[in-house]
Amino acid sequence: MGDAMSSKPARTAAGRETLQAAPRPGQGRRPTKVVRAAVLEASGRLLLAEGMGGFTIERVAALAGASKMTIYKMWPSKGALALAGYFATVEPTLAFPDSGDIEADLTAQLTAFVRLLGETSAGPVIAGLIGQAQTDPDLAAAYQEQYSQPRRAVAVEAIARAQERGQVGGGVDPEVLVDQLWGACYHRLLLPDQPLTEEFAAALVRNVLHGVRTAPD
Repeated sequence: MGDAMSSKPARTAAGRETLQAAPRPGQGRRPTKVVRAAVLEASGRLLLAEGMGGFTIERVAALAGASKMTIYKMWPSKGALALAGYFATVEPTLAFPDSGDIEADLTAQLTAFVRLLGETSAGPVIAGLIGQAQTDPDLAAAYQEQYSQPRRAVAVEAIARAQERGQVGGGVDPEVLVDQLWGACYHRLLLPDQPLTEEFAAALVRNVLHGVRTAPD
């Protein structure tokens, strides 16, 4: 996002970082692609810094040096914009490896996922977005189309490749396997009576791939 006009954090007297508004552009209009990138970058930073409680279209517009009208032309609601900013920010962290070893790849991906949810502000943010999606149809549609469906497709394709290599049984439904693995992580995120840890992610993969039933005598 090097072309985007980004704002840099300033230090307060207490030493904390605050988000500053970007300077308004001078003469000439920025290309739509550049404005979109600036808005996504600002949305992601604001969301992860302050959560949905501090997230407004007005603040995103100020941080990105864009107008509210422009933002509303690109995203139908505050929730949809928040989700887009979240995904743009975390997407590099959640890249799915392809080493040829499905157990290693699933363990690496799930470990990165639970680390993101458990050790950064992304966990409370995505939990809040999931909650808001229950009453915000635009956000619910955006969550499915922009986040959950694309990420599910990547995992399903990885499992299908493992089936072709003989690492996963041909009778296994990749869609169900995805729900078993990532669904368990979301369960611990939303109902935090048990910790969401890297050890948990590794145990999930072991249990699913190697089974929990004892071998017959």
